[in-house]
Amino acid sequence: MHTRTFIAAAVGLGLFTLSACGSSDSGSGADSKTVTLVSHDSWAVSKSVLKDFEKQSGYTVKVLKDGDAGQAVNKAILTKDNPQGDVFFGVDNTLLSRALDNGLFQSYDAKGAALVKPEYRVDEARHRVTPIDTGDICVNYDKAYFSKHKLTPPTSFADLVKPEYKNLLVTENAATSSPGLGFLLGSAAQYGDGGTSRSSEAESGGGWQAYWKKLKANGVKVVDGWEQAYDQEFSGSAGGKKAGGDRPLVVSYASSPPAEVIYADPKPTTAPTGVSYGTCFRQTEYAGLLSNAKNTKGGKAFLDFLLTKEFQQDMPLTMFVYPVVQGAQVPQEFEKYGRQAPDPETMAPAKIAADRDQWVKSWTSLVLK
Repeated sequence: MHTRTFIAAAVGLGLFTLSACGSSDSGSGADSKTVTLVSHDSWAVSKSVLKDFEKQSGYTVKVLKDGDAGQAVNKAILTKDNPQGDVFFGVDNTLLSRALDNGLFQSYDAKGAALVKPEYRVDEARHRVTPIDTGDICVNYDKAYFSKHKLTPPTSFADLVKPEYKNLLVTENAATSSPGLGFLLGSAAQYGDGGTSRSSEAESGGGWQAYWKKLKANGVKVVDGWEQAYDQEFSGSAGGKKAGGDRPLVVSYASSPPAEVIYADPKPTTAPTGVSYGTCFRQTEYAGLLSNAKNTKGGKAFLDFLLTKEFQQDMPLTMFVYPVVQGAQVPQEFEKYGRQAPDPETMAPAKIAADRDQWVKSWTSLVLK
């Protein structure tokens, strides 16, 4: 859930969200006992789980966070010849080809990779990245707003351009934010490039560009990243309420409602937010051993750790994502408040690689200018 960790609550629950941990050993050479992880701002792990890795492996973990996923990937590419760390976590399927094409990672077949569910595996010939988690980018809605206004929440992409939802939606910039890009790709999967569509509801002719013209005319608001959209602009989140957010629709994740329940005090009996499941795009996150990493041995040990059942079962309540390893369990709150989308939009990595940059350029010109 990129840049969506509820930091204050997470610290209170003993989650590891600090910029660095443990040893004063700051070296990162081949013989160093420090492993440096580079990630987006939403990296988090329970302290006890991380301590188990450090105790068993003998390595201390240092974490460097570089903003939203898109920003973090771009910075990692720019610094690949002299990387900030040894492992990068958080490149997803929307940006994977950019990372691979730029030589960001070196090959490593992590222990436990055979237990990753087949639908999440990629690059199996070279093993440059390891699938770690999955989630669904979806429009969330503020239940109280729609109840108060006696308005039915939207259930599909097509609903979002209807007059009754004018000036209600906030989304992230597709050029700078992973959720924003995922929402754009979801609309492209739904409406196509122009003339073909996935459902009978989809407009014919014009494809996703025609759809976004209608969305812009219907008052969609675009902000830089997830934190601003969800914690400031969205009226349904705890942060948005405090900030006076006035948008009852936001592009977030299917796992956002359980986060609102788990971190609330007192806990509500039902989630204050809901998910429009007809707007979802399936996202998978990967980790990899950085090219030119100084501590490759430690980096490999850390990648092995990310596929252990202990870490995989820790992720839902720290980063609000689903595990990808067979047999890993999810908490009851996820089953009750944050089920995975039954029929999310998806897109082949090759299609994303071929069209993403041009789509983002067209989207920027169409929506932001």
